[in-house]
This record gives sequence, C-alpha cells and structure tokens, in this order.
Amino acid sequence: MTLLYTEVEEELRAAVRDLLADRCSPSAVLGRVESGTPYDAELWKTLAREIGVAGLLVPEELGGAGASAREAAVVLEELGRAVAPVPFLASAVLATQALLTAGGEAAGELLGRLAAGEATAALAVPFAASPYAPPAPAAALGEDGTVTGTVRGVIGAEIADVLLVPVRLTRGTALCAVEASPAGSAGGTVRVTPATSLDLTRPIATVSFASAPARVLATAGGPETPWVREALLRGAGLLASEQLGIAEWCLATTVAYVRERRQFARPVGSFQAVKHRLADLWLEIAGARAAARNAAARLAEAPVAGPPGDDAAVAVTVAVAVAQAHCGAVAVHAAEECVQLHGGIGMTWEHPAHLYLKRAKADQIALGTPGDHREALAGPADLPAPV
Repeated sequence: MTLLYTEVEEELRAAVRDLLADRCSPSAVLGRVESGTPYDAELWKTLAREIGVAGLLVPEELGGAGASAREAAVVLEELGRAVAPVPFLASAVLATQALLTAGGEAAGELLGRLAAGEATAALAVPFAASPYAPPAPAAALGEDGTVTGTVRGVIGAEIADVLLVPVRLTRGTALCAVEASPAGSAGGTVRVTPATSLDLTRPIATVSFASAPARVLATAGGPETPWVREALLRGAGLLASEQLGIAEWCLATTVAYVRERRQFARPVGSFQAVKHRLADLWLEIAGARAAARNAAARLAEAPVAGPPGDDAAVAVTVAVAVAQAHCGAVAVHAAEECVQLHGGIGMTWEHPAHLYLKRAKADQIALGTPGDHREALAGPADLPAPV
C-alpha cells in the first residue's frame, strides 16, 4: 500500500481544481451564501456529468467509473479547499455507499441514475450520527408501502431527488427509496424544512414523511441497519480528506497573507512567533495528510463490508477512527490560526476565513465526534477506553 498520489489521482485533482477555480471562487461562495440558496446546482451538474465525480464509487457495470475511495478522497480534498456548496458527500459518498451495501436490482437502477448525474440522493440519517452506534430508524414502513416519520439534521435533502430512508418493520428494518417530490400517487407528502446550520455552505434540514410512497431496497431481520453503518463509517473516513483540504487552504492562504502584510516596516511573517505557529501547523497538517490518505487507502482495499471481527474490517475501523480523531482537530486549528493571523480582516464577513472555520467545526462534530472515534480505537488497540 502506498499513500502517494497516483498519476490518475493527480489528473482528477487538476480537473476538479481548475473547475472550482473558475466557478467556485471565495467571492462566489460568499455571494451564494448571502442569496439564501447555498447549493450550486449548475456546478454540481458539471462536476457530476462532465468530470464524472457522481459515479466514482459506482461499478462500471452500473454506469459508474468503478474507481475507489482514493479517487473520492482526492475530490473531497479539493471540495474542502473551496468549501464548495455541492452535495458530493451526501449523494456520491453516503447515499451511494448505502446503495452499494444494500445491493439488488432496485439499488443498482438507482445507482445508475446517480452515476449519470440524472438524480441526486441523500441518506435520511442525522449528519451527527456516529458510525459506531447508528441511530435507530426514525421512520416506519406501513402495510400499504408508505413511509411515515421525521428525521432531523439531514444533509443534502434540499437538493435531493431521492431520499434513502432507514425504516422500522414489524420484524426488523429496511432501507427504502422515497422520491422527494411533494406528492405521491397515494396523496403522501415529503416535506424538507431547512434548519439553522453552523456551516453556511452545507445546510441541514428536517425531513418529514407523511404516508410517502416508498420502494424497499433491502431488509434486515434484526434491529441493525448495516447499510447505514457502512455508509457512516466510510463517509467518516473520506470526510477526513475534506478536513485535510480545509486545513491546506487555511495554511496556504495565511502564509501568503503574512508575507505581504507589513507591520513596523517588516512583513508580519518575518516575526519569529508567527513563523513558529505556522511551522507547527504545517507539521500537524503533514500528520493529517498521512492519516487521511491511510483511511482512503484502507477503504479502497476493502470495498466490500466484512463481519465486525474480520481483520480487514478491524483495519478499516482503526484507520477511519485515527483519521477522524486527528484530522477534525487539525482542520479547526488551521481555520482558527487563519482567522487570527489575518488580523482584523479575518474577522470580517467579506473575508472567506469564517466559512472555513464553520465548515471545519461542523465537520469535526459530524459522523461521530473525535471522542467517539478515540473510544472506538480502545478495543482494537487493546487500551482502556476514555472515562
């Protein structure tokens, strides 16, 4: 296993970065946030259809690229660097992974639509849910084949065409697909209500289902929801790459600023205290890069979920937990240093630093907190769990 970027990954990075530089500048993101419609649907269409990022994790036989988590991680790095307001994590990672785990003809048909950029999906699970203790389904499937219930804190719901909903059955659980259109043939409704979100570029919403027609994609005989756990675990591992991208942008932008900003007839960056802070931050980011790349590589090596005690499954869990426990804190620290070392301008709404700080903090508490991931490491590392 190598943590270095391959030639294909660098080409993918260049394509995504060039597009974001042209269509997703900090000023454009700020303007979209102020407009009240943060998601950039046109940018997402270009990313999904022309570059093909929507189908990276979808097998070729279903119309996707048949790529691995390593390529998806590279895309997330670049999206993090731009705090791009697109539903890649929600649709191309979380929802796609849930469908891959579910399997079956219906899931395959939906994966084909996602890969082609014809539809966008969202997994109706709270974004704060921990992969080590997935929440019980908040909705129920009725005998008439309709879903009723309310799920809070869902990302990507506002722009999704299809909602993947974990539901309770009389015996067991199921994963259902619900069209996000407001009315169904039986008069059912799906209501997406925006909620206050710390991250202005990635809104969360409360999704309410009232007798909404649904298709059952997969079932489980017990209370577990294996599709949700696998999606959350792999999503957490790839989220570390987004946090890495955030940290890299904050460091690069801050270094460029302190080279130009002058105080007492000298560049601010020439002062030893500033140099030391940035050098320490560089070391932290180097460690975060290793952790994030290791998680992506482990996920790429184990594309199919194994039993909980399987060696490959344990290796994936350890890599994901290490990456999230470390990268979340590094991204927040990098964003805080970016705001502070920019001085007064860093505190203003016009400078994009606050967008990165808010995205970093929201990511840190998403898909399990650093404490959740450290606790998950206790067993495999044979160490006592935190008290």
